[in-house]
Amino acid sequence: MKLGVICDGISRDLAHTLTVMDEFGLDYAELQYVWDNEVGSHSKEEIAKIKDLLERHNKPVSCLSRHIFAGMTTANRPGDDLHRKHMEALKRVIDMAHELGSPLVRIMTSKKEQILWGRNGAEQWNVAKGAWDTLPPLIAPAVELAKAEGVTLVVETGNGTMVNSNYTARKLIDDLDAKDTLKVLWDPANNCWCHELAYPDGYEEVRDGYLGHVHIKDVQVDTPRATLEVRKMGEGQLAPLFQPIADALRGDGYDGVISFEGVYHPGNGDFEAGFRQCIGLFKEHFG
Repeated sequence: MKLGVICDGISRDLAHTLTVMDEFGLDYAELQYVWDNEVGSHSKEEIAKIKDLLERHNKPVSCLSRHIFAGMTTANRPGDDLHRKHMEALKRVIDMAHELGSPLVRIMTSKKEQILWGRNGAEQWNVAKGAWDTLPPLIAPAVELAKAEGVTLVVETGNGTMVNSNYTARKLIDDLDAKDTLKVLWDPANNCWCHELAYPDGYEEVRDGYLGHVHIKDVQVDTPRATLEVRKMGEGQLAPLFQPIADALRGDGYDGVISFEGVYHPGNGDFEAGFRQCIGLFKEHFG
């Protein structure tokens, strides 16, 4: 399968990260932060330098991953100041995607309300009434922009966001009737927080044309204690599920990229060291 890495999980020094990618035979570069800026905030000269580095190392870009719409709430509306700011950033990222040949641009969703739907009394007493209904109108202009620009958006299943499971990601896409332009960026470790079982449950939600991109890392969640621990790959709660996920992706002919997300460090803040401890098992499962 097509394997890559979120580059700043190794280093924001792109030249160094690309050298490390060469060392481990990782082909696809997902860009989030490069040097001092998040994608969408680089100058033309910086983008040209990024392009030159990628071409010299023969690394195509899999996705440009800015935190579009992150931090918005149910109080925000399309066209308000914060929404306009995010839409302007999205346009800059799409322009950068054209320059670098990235087929995908990531978006996020607004902050999570915990209970969105209910029945048998919960719909009256527990549901955050109307919370979900605020989301599709915020995302719809982004879908229209992407369609006009000829790029595909991927919405990440994120921690603390309205879309925090494959179920809610698929529902957003269906509500927008946007399956051709908006896909799911599946991060099964993020979905652990809401207790969506990655396989088979989570995978079944996206296997029929909804899946656009994948992030892989390992975690241990303790929701009652509001605690998240990133773990060395194979030592968290996803350990027994990586191989079934990989087998299912292969069996279904998934042709997108799987990005390793280097957010683990061995207690010393050295994320490259954490990457080096995890990448072998990542390649063993997904390579």
